[in-house]
Amino acid sequence: MAHIAPLTPLRYDTTKVELEKVVAPPYDVISAEQREELCARDPENVVRLILPEGEGDTKYANAAKIFAGMRERGVLVRDDEPAYYRYDQTFTARIAGGEPRVITRKGFLAAVKLAPFSDRIVLPHERTLSGPKEDRLKLFRATRTNLSPGFMLYRDEKLELDAALDRRTILGELSTPEGVKHVLSKVTDKEAIRAITAKIAESSLLIADGHHRYETAVRYGQEISEANPNAPANAEHRFFMAFLSNGDDPNLVVLPTHRHAHSLTGFSFDTLLSRAKDLFDVTMLGTKDTSEMLRDLDRVGKAGPSFVALAPDGRAALLCLRSDASLATHPALQGLVPALQRSDIAVLHGTLLETLCGITKEMQAAKSNLYYPQDAEKAFAELRGGKGDVLFLMNPTPAKVVRDVAEAGEVMPQKSTFFFPKVLTGLAIHTLDPSRTVG
Repeated sequence: MAHIAPLTPLRYDTTKVELEKVVAPPYDVISAEQREELCARDPENVVRLILPEGEGDTKYANAAKIFAGMRERGVLVRDDEPAYYRYDQTFTARIAGGEPRVITRKGFLAAVKLAPFSDRIVLPHERTLSGPKEDRLKLFRATRTNLSPGFMLYRDEKLELDAALDRRTILGELSTPEGVKHVLSKVTDKEAIRAITAKIAESSLLIADGHHRYETAVRYGQEISEANPNAPANAEHRFFMAFLSNGDDPNLVVLPTHRHAHSLTGFSFDTLLSRAKDLFDVTMLGTKDTSEMLRDLDRVGKAGPSFVALAPDGRAALLCLRSDASLATHPALQGLVPALQRSDIAVLHGTLLETLCGITKEMQAAKSNLYYPQDAEKAFAELRGGKGDVLFLMNPTPAKVVRDVAEAGEVMPQKSTFFFPKVLTGLAIHTLDPSRTVG
């Protein structure tokens, strides 16, 4: 199964920079405005590497130059021994419209041996696009570095790894503007390292976030292996840096991503509800705020696929798949594996978005008629303010469902998961030197 090894990464020298001023979110969630703000925090911020400035391909050369300069100045220095890097994130979340609660998600940074998806060791749960992969590949080639960790889930129902991960030395902590406390620690105890490595070897790894980066790493690793046929089996370029977290941990938070449909020709909310009754029990909710709606949705969602449909005039309807509804022969759902066929996301996309709203799979992929909001209250306010035609509030997709679908060889519809919080970039950097080894 999965083969992991300790990292000996480059890390920021905290005698020269403040860590909270030089880290950044993953590159693909950073807006132009946020990039400017990150650069203004500190000129050494990692955003200058993961989203370099420049026209065309010159930006990749700029990233390589900046990276080399940071190493020459001693801003980035090599750690002195291999380690797994435990990484805790403490945050406040409101689950299913309930009261806010404080949660700590635990995991660790490690080097994951690269394997193509066909080996079924690392499992994807969504399709990737060629554009982002080409962009990341050019950055890999220019910097010869894995700058941003992926995010993967392993299996550990009995929480057996917790004891080994507790044998750590805390390196430091920081807080980010969205209210997340990040604590980075180092696990160097040889017995703990052996236990962690052995436990992960019992599991496949499910990609939670970072599909494009992982696929790019596989391609880049193949390029370097072909150019260096005598490189060691555990050479750096054969491994991908990832944050590994327990997919069975009750503190693993998956938040919903809602669906806001717009620009629909001849759309009628009343017609939608009328036609939906062929498959769904439809209950009008009356006047409620989005938190109350999400609590209702959480309650009924335990029995089967359900969602809330909202109209621009403020009307809300709770749709619950009828127990006698047949999905096996539905044109948009037939042939899907059972775990996917009865998931909230697939049912919504197949029965309502595609069949009743006319948003084809091609249109969904192009995002031409869908927004994907994560803030239900804000999205409802925008709908009532004249933006869009109908808003669907969703329950989160459980990590178990995502794994079941991935293990069956399928992928989820896009934007099916929102693992919160995001994993920071800049806590550790994995070089891809074929002459250096991991472990």
